[in-house]
Amino acid sequence: MSPLVTAPTDPAVLRQAFGCFPSGVTALCALDAGTPVGMVASTFTPVSLRPPLVSVCVQDTSSTWPKLRRQGQLGLSVLAEGQDLVCRSLAGRDGDRFTNVDWESGEDGGVYIHGASLWLDCSVHAELPGGDHTIVLLEIHGLRADPDREPLVFHGSRFRRLAS
Repeated sequence: MSPLVTAPTDPAVLRQAFGCFPSGVTALCALDAGTPVGMVASTFTPVSLRPPLVSVCVQDTSSTWPKLRRQGQLGLSVLAEGQDLVCRSLAGRDGDRFTNVDWESGEDGGVYIHGASLWLDCSVHAELPGGDHTIVLLEIHGLRADPDREPLVFHGSRFRRLAS
């Protein structure tokens, strides 16, 4: 193994290093004046059982997060294996992110992606600064889980499958 880089200031080097850790992919979505808005986040982490909290990290340059943060309820969908095209669509920068994405909205305006392994009905609990990102703590108000659905895994800048 090569020696450690003592001051990793090159974002490309850091992105490659962070890509060594596999992560799931979530979609954070809501209705904004009747229109679905959403984004993907691969920095999803369960945080607490009491109160029930999860976290996602959002780039400070995001133009979608300001629209989502002002909504009362947010739908968080943990994407499942085979939803790579859904992920790419929701991560897009141009056009309608929900074209060819099957979704439904909850009574309080959260938007959920069909075929996901987990749906969480959430609201913003707190936001904390985290470098060039904002760490968003979300309080869970309801959920629907399908633990038999394999997760969508992102590792090394591409989608992978879990081995069984």
